[in-house]
Amino acid sequence: MSFWTIRWLGNAVEILDQTLLPQKETYITLKNPNDLVEAIKKLRIRGAPAIGVAAAMGIALGAKQIRYSNLEDFVAKLTGIADLIASSRPTAKNLFWAVDRMMAVAKKAGVDPKEITAELEREALKIYDEDIETNRKIGQNGASLLKSGETVMTHCNAGALATAGYGTALSVVRWAVEEGKDIKVIATETRPLLQGSRLTVWELTADNIDVTLITDNMCGCVMRGKKVNRVIVGADRIAVNGDVANKIGTYTLSVVARENDLPFFVAAPVSTIDPDAKSGKDIPIEERDPNEVRRFMGRASTLKDVKVFNPAFDVTPNHLVGGIITERGILYPPYDASIGKIIEEA
Repeated sequence: MSFWTIRWLGNAVEILDQTLLPQKETYITLKNPNDLVEAIKKLRIRGAPAIGVAAAMGIALGAKQIRYSNLEDFVAKLTGIADLIASSRPTAKNLFWAVDRMMAVAKKAGVDPKEITAELEREALKIYDEDIETNRKIGQNGASLLKSGETVMTHCNAGALATAGYGTALSVVRWAVEEGKDIKVIATETRPLLQGSRLTVWELTADNIDVTLITDNMCGCVMRGKKVNRVIVGADRIAVNGDVANKIGTYTLSVVARENDLPFFVAAPVSTIDPDAKSGKDIPIEERDPNEVRRFMGRASTLKDVKVFNPAFDVTPNHLVGGIITERGILYPPYDASIGKIIEEA
């Protein structure tokens, strides 16, 4: 790939501004935690694993900028930075996983703020490297499901742009293609912010992977027409019973896939599993700005004061999920057992 999603500059974080794709490939520099939080909220960087990496880097960056009088002062300000970053978006589990991991490192690093800061930087870079390796393992595990000549439908963007690199759902496609398999992708447009048409199509085209774009409401027609062999999507949070929160519209795809006897798989790192969420009812669902729906491509598409319901995610119940592809293998039902084992081993 010729692009990167996020990288550490030492005294700043650089990200590819995904709100400008596919028209412009523009990298922006985030100079402090406030910049990073704004970038997450505005979806300049998005995707659960990428947000987790960004959170880790944001804490490391913030630690470097703290002016403190003593250890207690340093810890209080670091905790404030962590809380600020954790407040940026509510659904993606990887965000909170990364914040907790970074603060655990800070707690164990000793009593010297300089050493704590150095440890936080090392840990953020470790999380970045681990994410790429994890995604490659997800791809390797999931590619075993694909046969040459198959077509995969995906929703939103669960590719390299949603991670530190390589992707989750799209990593399965990438690995299969690297193995020499002929794999095609059908990408849904993904309203209201077009992550499928703007991002998934862009990165697959950059990798010379055959992709066809459809609008969200075409999925049933395409599946019924036998143009798809399986559906693979990403996830923002997974409950211990196997319920999956992902981009709004995923639940619809899972229902239509079941109606058409198509395998429906989720690809996500183990860090996306929330051990405190017993079911999808425990997953917070972000509701976003109504103007994301009232406007389309920068222009009004309805009455300016019409009431809008704009949840960013929905929950696919576990009975519609055929398997969860992780770096530790593919988890199958019953999920209470397979996910429970993963949690015990963590």
